[in-house]
Amino acid sequence: MAKANLKQITSFGEVMMRLEVPSHLTLSQSRSLNYSFTGTGVNVVAALIKLGHQGAIVTTLPSNSLGDAAEASLRGLGFQMEYVRREGQLLGSYFLETGYGPRKSKVTYASRKNSSFNSASRDVYDHLPVAKESDYFHLCGIGLAMNEEIRYQMKTLAGEVKSQGGTVVFDCNFRASLWSEEEKKQAKHHYEDMLRLSDIVMMNERDAISLLGYEASSDDRLDQIKELIPRIAEDYHIRVISGTQRTIEADGHSIQGFLYRKETGGMTFGKPMRVQVLDRIGAGDAYTAGIIHGEICGYDPGYTVQYATAASVLAHTIIGDTALSSEEDILQVMNELVLDIER
Repeated sequence: MAKANLKQITSFGEVMMRLEVPSHLTLSQSRSLNYSFTGTGVNVVAALIKLGHQGAIVTTLPSNSLGDAAEASLRGLGFQMEYVRREGQLLGSYFLETGYGPRKSKVTYASRKNSSFNSASRDVYDHLPVAKESDYFHLCGIGLAMNEEIRYQMKTLAGEVKSQGGTVVFDCNFRASLWSEEEKKQAKHHYEDMLRLSDIVMMNERDAISLLGYEASSDDRLDQIKELIPRIAEDYHIRVISGTQRTIEADGHSIQGFLYRKETGGMTFGKPMRVQVLDRIGAGDAYTAGIIHGEICGYDPGYTVQYATAASVLAHTIIGDTALSSEEDILQVMNELVLDIER
């Protein structure tokens, strides 16, 4: 990548501990766990660091050995650490039981509401020069489900970055199970606030229909994308909207990306790519990183979508949430030149 394209990418979000049950066992069977540190922002920025950019995360880790281990993991991934705070005692975590055949993988969250990140007061990041120093700023809708302090922090930071001329990237990532029944009534309002602050948005037609309340004239998902995504871009003044369609088949998954540019009114669909799934978690974050990288490098929409899709496909074949694929690996998959063995 040309040095002129080097950018500062910053994310805001929770660093979590992934506790994985080995060998496709269930939690009730296993007596051991493999752990790693992850999170949507971690995954996206780490992928972009691997592609040559500079990366940081705005977060709070606990002031104990858990926080030390998480910090060491971030440093190992190449993160700049000036926006990482240390406070409290808890780190959010989730248990992963990897499925097999007809048995689906299962995620069980723990300690999230009371974690150091989610317990931080709303003004703890006010003094940080994030807005001035970030070319691209990434946020995830999962944070909106946590509490009012996190929602305030997200909107404030996004507004400051936008006012300084930075690019705000928002991944809708709506998870109904993370919202209480009472909070769900306000979910649309919070998402609308974030959409109005965003330049690049990751979403699909299901977000448009189930979250934002749009109605489509067709039941076909691709037709719904063609109809609804341009309307959302116009209504919320969003420059770029991108996402994926996943088709699950007996012998694997098929991933197809799309990208809409408001300035040209053009919708681009990528070529579907098939993959046998080893580990699906984090594959969407790899796609997001690919879209951001394409925007930074000025790739045309078709190339950007296919690049991001190839990055996502590769992530399905790597154990762990954080897929550190090189440019060469992504291009190899993108061009369908995967070799049986590399010597």
